[in-house]
Amino acid sequence: MKHNRHSASSALRRRARKIRIVLMDVDGVLTDGKIFVCAEQGGKVADIKLFHAHDGVGLKLAKQMGLFTGVISGRHSPATAKRAIELGIDFVFQGQESKLLAYQQVLKQTGATDEEVCYIGDDLPDLPLLRRVGLAVSVPNAAVEAKKNAHYITDRPGGDGAVREVIELIFKAKGQWREAVATFMIHAG
Repeated sequence: MKHNRHSASSALRRRARKIRIVLMDVDGVLTDGKIFVCAEQGGKVADIKLFHAHDGVGLKLAKQMGLFTGVISGRHSPATAKRAIELGIDFVFQGQESKLLAYQQVLKQTGATDEEVCYIGDDLPDLPLLRRVGLAVSVPNAAVEAKKNAHYITDRPGGDGAVREVIELIFKAKGQWREAVATFMIHAG
């Protein structure tokens, strides 16, 4: 049975307590999945992505509390690269035909195990990771197959605070939510 924030089972909390790394897809998870492509004069093409501020705060909070964060995307996007730098995301993999290869590189670099990784995905390319990680998460606007392979389906849709919801779930399961908020207030002030 899939759980959301309001019905976090003890099994879900046990999974969340082990997490050291939060990895995610971009389009459909950090964004609502829409891709705006603008053709500029001279033939250049720019992409526009809308990111939710709550996800940004959540990712900064995760980093301040010692979690590794990362994105693994099938597309190359300058907007994604810029946002990742702004948020201090540890791992940025773009243009990945096989997300599993990027995932294995993260495990090698961090020494983490599958059960210490949370992956948030929304579509078919995410299935290999959703089937492997300790905490598999999808968003409510995800493909049916992604939701079927998730331990948790967020209340918030992709691009609208879903990542922040997952980060809160992890810290609450670890009993560190108050500490995380206090730490963030110190760094923000």
